[in-house]
Amino acid sequence: MPFVPHTQGDTKAMLKAIGLPSVEALFAEIPKSLRPKSFDLPEGLSEMAVKTRVEELSLRNNTALVSFLGAGFYDHYIPSAVDALASRGEFYTAYTPYQPESSQGTLQAIFEYQTAVTRLLGMECANASVYDGGTALYEAMMMAVRHTRRDKVIVSETVNPIYHVLLDTYSRNLNLKMVTVPHINGSTDFKALQKAVDDATACVMVQNPNFFGCVEDATSLFTHAHAKGALGVVSAYPVLASVLKTPGAMGADIAVAEGQSLGLPLSFGGPYLGVMTCTKSLVRQMPGRIVGRTADSQGRDGYVLTLQAREQHIRRQKATSNICSNQALCALRCLIHLCLLGEEGLTRTARLCMENARYAAKKLTHIKGISLLNKSPFGSEFAITLPRPARDVCQALINHGYVPGFPLGRYYPGLENVLLVACTEKNSRRDIDILAAWLEDEL
Repeated sequence: MPFVPHTQGDTKAMLKAIGLPSVEALFAEIPKSLRPKSFDLPEGLSEMAVKTRVEELSLRNNTALVSFLGAGFYDHYIPSAVDALASRGEFYTAYTPYQPESSQGTLQAIFEYQTAVTRLLGMECANASVYDGGTALYEAMMMAVRHTRRDKVIVSETVNPIYHVLLDTYSRNLNLKMVTVPHINGSTDFKALQKAVDDATACVMVQNPNFFGCVEDATSLFTHAHAKGALGVVSAYPVLASVLKTPGAMGADIAVAEGQSLGLPLSFGGPYLGVMTCTKSLVRQMPGRIVGRTADSQGRDGYVLTLQAREQHIRRQKATSNICSNQALCALRCLIHLCLLGEEGLTRTARLCMENARYAAKKLTHIKGISLLNKSPFGSEFAITLPRPARDVCQALINHGYVPGFPLGRYYPGLENVLLVACTEKNSRRDIDILAAWLEDEL
């Protein structure tokens, strides 16, 4: 049914009924500084005129940039079949199983997603996803707090700084003691983390590869944490998890990830996907819901919501979380992407990203004045030190159609000259050569 706006007569009648002289009077309580300058909107345009205007505006967007920007969100190639399958009406309009007995297809897709991500991260259980990688890390922290009944949380500074802001925001009014252990020139200070773990610690949280791109092994740290009764939490990059030591192999109790790199476009920041996995002993602390497979009275496979810890399903005060909205449509894209690539395809993608990163690091560090921030092994991302502020360099190269990376000075004072460069399978050697040439000219 088309939208029909009120006529002037309708508006006058409604204003008369509530005793107000004008529409503006409805908003009298709102300070003038917060109100629109005017409610006198321009006349409507025809469909053709609107389309033409929108197309004109879209031309202002620069969509031809060659990007080496990462910092937790990555421009991977997405097979066309992901869009084709995920947009089918059977999935697109029924992505949340409020009537699970009538949603067998959706439940099976979620079950297969849970299976895929647990295998990828080397863990035992997974839920039906949460909002994004940052909220997944917060939920992991709260799982540890509930399980251990402790209030001290230790976080490495090499965890994504956006996640640090999120953790601080969500926990600001909670009685938690948040301890951040500084990085050492972009590397995680495992000795300081281990020293900080005591009998009051609920969990210690790290990232692999860390925010600076360094590949690190937290096995010893988690062994020490377990000896103190604390849990180990890892935030992982799921693409590289296919070739690196998995969180499960490190002894992590909870492993989370931002699922955007598995079949989701960057889309100006979302919607994304929070991957959450854990050991079986912690499954009842996990937020959201978990799909299980069973059999009906005739022995046929059937899928059910085994656990439903959302406030939409149970009493709010009993819910493990109230920010665990089911991102099942995004999870479906992740599952389709993983199935299309398979184990071999995902591994080849990860290796190609790492090969490109090594070629880029070698090419860029041959430029006078550029050096690697540290000598730690890296995955598909690395930090370089420039002879001038990285932010200025980025702005200059964007004018040439290249985004050279992420200026670390935005979140790390003292690293204003450091640039975080990321490579995916979409960054060809030709792109890297051109980037190096532009960068050398700029410096």
